[in-house]
Amino acid sequence: MASNTYIDKNRLKQLSRRSNIAGVWLTLHCWGVIILAGALFAIFPHPLTFIVAYIIICGRQLGMAILMHDAAHGVLFKNKAVNDFVGRYVLAFPIGLDNASYRKYHLQHHLHTQQSDDPDLGLSAAFPTSRASLRRKFTRDMLGITAFKLRAAQIRMAFQKQGKSEDIGDHGFEVPGIIGPLFLNGALLAACALAGVWWLYFALWLLPLMTGFQLVLRIRNIAEHAMTSHDKDPLRHARTTYAGLLERIIVAPYWVHYHIEHHAYMYVPCWQLKALHREMLAAGHGKNMEIRKTYLEVLRLAAPRGYQKTPA
Repeated sequence: MASNTYIDKNRLKQLSRRSNIAGVWLTLHCWGVIILAGALFAIFPHPLTFIVAYIIICGRQLGMAILMHDAAHGVLFKNKAVNDFVGRYVLAFPIGLDNASYRKYHLQHHLHTQQSDDPDLGLSAAFPTSRASLRRKFTRDMLGITAFKLRAAQIRMAFQKQGKSEDIGDHGFEVPGIIGPLFLNGALLAACALAGVWWLYFALWLLPLMTGFQLVLRIRNIAEHAMTSHDKDPLRHARTTYAGLLERIIVAPYWVHYHIEHHAYMYVPCWQLKALHREMLAAGHGKNMEIRKTYLEVLRLAAPRGYQKTPA
């Protein structure tokens, strides 16, 4: 478990406070950006507006996963019942996940980060790798192959209570977590149909979900733990990656890039992680923290030029 001695305890108490206002704003912001991006293309249909809307929606689908993650930790809202409801029905089900099942799985990741019994170890163990291998992974993501494999693993897990996704993780699914997303996505399709744009569900929800979302999710996973240490020090077994505006739109929404800070204090809400980062630097921990300047730097670290794996 993470230490609680990196910053002053009174300051930590302030940063750990939940806010219903922040929870509502972040949830509405995420959905609002998605709706506006879809409306942009529906009102001004053009290849350029489609590309812009597609990219934005992929990033906000990742944003939904980030906010779902906060709800799983019980920090998106003050009330547990509200966290559970919003986390499951408003954030998780639309992107094919289940907050209730995810919580059980994810807490094991925090208990055993980068250890042999970390359920997320498979996400980072493949790196470093060759650039050709990374391109193949990205291609599978963009062709929908990764999404298909994940869904198949989730269904197998739900009905057999076993099996793991080989590529991007095992989310501990149970039968309600399979049925719920189907009904919720049916409701999204119905809403688009009632608005007279039924095709928008397929073009700018399902397509991004099955393709670009998988890509940005992979990049996020690489940045968080790939090529970090395997000890129990959260300053080294997780990574914080600085993100510019474009990166925050696409691969680092809602302060997810402050990942060391999250592992050091997993009950600090996402909107406080930047402040927590500043506190940890001010306390002199920067020299011991695994920090990278850009996501491109991390990808170059994950797939160095000319890298070839040594045969076992």
